[in-house]
Amino acid sequence: MDNIDIIAQKKALRQEMLVRRAKTNGELKNKYDQWICEQLENIILKNGYKKIHAYLPMGKEIDIYPLLKSLLEKKITVVVPKTLPKRKLENLVLTDLNKVEKGVFGTTHPASGVVYNDTFDLIIVPGLAFDKNNYRLGYGGGYYDNFIVNHQEAKKIGIFYPFQEVEKVPTEAHDVQLDEILINDGIL
Repeated sequence: MDNIDIIAQKKALRQEMLVRRAKTNGELKNKYDQWICEQLENIILKNGYKKIHAYLPMGKEIDIYPLLKSLLEKKITVVVPKTLPKRKLENLVLTDLNKVEKGVFGTTHPASGVVYNDTFDLIIVPGLAFDKNNYRLGYGGGYYDNFIVNHQEAKKIGIFYPFQEVEKVPTEAHDVQLDEILINDGIL
């Protein structure tokens, strides 16, 4: 299959998943999001992780704000991305969930602007689709692939709704495989 076909498949799959995610039942979504937060916190505490790269949810993404609040209260370093041009992320230390500002593409990031340039124990990765081989489909900017390829030391966990699973995510050479996908088929 040539690259043009893969790009077209990715685009179609993104559109399908955005529509499906937009239709997620609010009550079940909240229950599922809470489960994800609890599982991630258990993983973080059990493994003694102290440096976490996460994201500030936008739209109908899995809401991990309760997790972020808990980690900040426990004095665990939380770093979130600021989207920059040319498929780059600037990693900023999150210190207060009430001190954030709007970024590009509907994103938010810490208003403080304190840049973090160290290693991570865990990277929590959002996305639109995933498969059993732990490949994910993001929004198409390549931001996370460009970022996580440079952090081999970190455990990379993708978080998704069960309906986001596909048989095979169309992949290109730059697509990075995650270490684990965290899902629960029993809630949604």
